[in-house]
Parts: sequence; C-alpha cells; structure tokens
Amino acid sequence: MASRRLSLLLVVLVIIAGGASAQTYPTKPVRIIVGFPPGGATDIATRVMAQKLNESMGQQVIVDNRPGAASNIGAELAVRSAPDGYTLFMGSVSLSINPTLYAKLAYDPLRDLAPVAHVATTPFMLVTHPSMPVKNVKEFIAFVKARPGEVNYVTAGAGSGAHLFMELFSSLAGVRLTSVHYKGQAAATTDVLAGHVPAQFDNILTLAPLAKLGKLRALGVSTAQRSPLAPDVPSVAEAGVPGYDADAWFGLFVPAGTSRDIIARLNTEVMKGLQAADMRERLRSFGATPGSGTPEQFSAHFRNEITKWAKVVKSAGVRVD
Repeated sequence: MASRRLSLLLVVLVIIAGGASAQTYPTKPVRIIVGFPPGGATDIATRVMAQKLNESMGQQVIVDNRPGAASNIGAELAVRSAPDGYTLFMGSVSLSINPTLYAKLAYDPLRDLAPVAHVATTPFMLVTHPSMPVKNVKEFIAFVKARPGEVNYVTAGAGSGAHLFMELFSSLAGVRLTSVHYKGQAAATTDVLAGHVPAQFDNILTLAPLAKLGKLRALGVSTAQRSPLAPDVPSVAEAGVPGYDADAWFGLFVPAGTSRDIIARLNTEVMKGLQAADMRERLRSFGATPGSGTPEQFSAHFRNEITKWAKVVKSAGVRVD
C-alpha cells in the first residue's frame, strides 16, 4: 500500500512539475533558426516576430540565420535540436516544396517538425526589365508564345519559390520559358536590373520598391487578391491567367516531441503579437498579411501546401539530388 501511495505521489509531482514548466516557460533565451540569409523576406518576417515575442515572453529571442539548400540546412539543425521550446524554426513555402524536390532529404518535415503558428503571407510579383516590349500579363504571354523557350527568367536557385511560381505560371498560361538559376535572390535581381535577363517572379518585398522607382515593370502579383503594397498591380489571375493563386507563407515550427503545452503557449503569444496594431502595420509595410489560427489549422495548411507544390515539381520535372 505504501509503495502504491508513493507511486501515485510521484505521478502527481510529475504532473505538477510539467504544468509548472509550461507555465514558467521560457526561463532562458529562445532561438529562431532562419534557413535564408539576412535581409530577405523570411528573415524580415522573423525579426519582426522575434521582437514581439521578446516583449511578450520576457526573454531574449535570437534570430539565427543558417542559409543554404533552400532552407534545408536550417531545417535540419532545428530537427536535431532538443524539443524543449528553446529552438524554433521559421519555415517558408520552401519547406513545403523540398520533400518532393530533393531526392534525398535528411529529414521529413511532416514527421520531424511540429507546426506552431502561421505568421504571415506575402505574394510574389511578376516583373520584367523596362526594355522588354510588354506592359501587362497578356502581352507577356503573347511575347513568350511567339518565342518558345527563348525568353529567360531568373530564379534564386533550382526549386526555389521564384522557380516554381514561374513554372506554375508557365503551366497555366501554356508558355515555355527558360530558367536561369542564381545563388540567391539578390544576384538574380541584379541581373534583371542590368537587363541581362528580362524577367523575374519573386517576393514582392524586394521587387515592389524597384518597380515603383521604374527600374522594373510590374505585371502582376501571385495571390488571387491584389496587394496593398502595390494596389495598382493586378493579380496574375485577373490579368490573364485564370486560376493562378500562390503565396509565400511564413510559419513557426518546433522539433517534433515538443510538449503540446509549450506549442500552445507559443501559438498564443504569436497570435497576440499579430493582433497588435504596430505589428500588423509593420507586416503590411512590406506586403505581408498577418497569419491566424491554431497549430492544428496551420498543420492542415502545411499539408495542403506540400500536396500542391508536389504536383508542380513533378509536372515541371524538377529534381535536386
């Protein structure tokens, strides 16, 4: 009887300790790994969110950039981290593309990462160099159709969002363009600005300011709705490619095995931050729409994105070994 009572007491103590741990979390700095270099859309969204979490959770939130392999280097580091809530990963649309794109992936995002919160969504923007004799999506399609395979466009790398957003466009528009892959968005955009390559489909955060300055010509945005960052630029769907709808999303993940209480706490803090007026305005200033929802809703969205982009990758015959 005494041993049974002792066992029950130990169980109660474990439960109490677990509850106290969740309630007092975090007790030390939290790290958010970003799989891309500083200055890009994912990095900026992460830093905005990190600042808000730092204020609300009372602990320093550190952004740790680990770029490479379309965010796989950062994702692998996160997967190998302790599932204690002190290592987070800011995933992006690349995370839903990579399982199909890479023949040998060292992790399974569905198995090894647990979705926490949908942070934000941004559109991509289709642009051309001003010297290209087209002024809208329909003229761009006609120009490319008259020169199948001859019109080049830049990407931030094979299988990147910039690559697959254009592949989806090509498929729905019935055109054939030739991709020119670079090591990152900055180098790719530089060559479009110089007129070496005529077209690009990449994040609105980078391209909209250049279009406003007249250095690039904006033809359309990837989402079904126009962006408040460029309200005069039509969606690709309304401009000539019905059904086109794609976005670059950002969301927080933790290593699988992290307690549900910690995931719930993080989701609550993120959603609270996203409701703050200054946070929403900051996100909108670079063309992002604040995210929403529970971990379960974000998980469902993530699974749908994997299915969607798997079809595009397979249809385009893109593969990275």
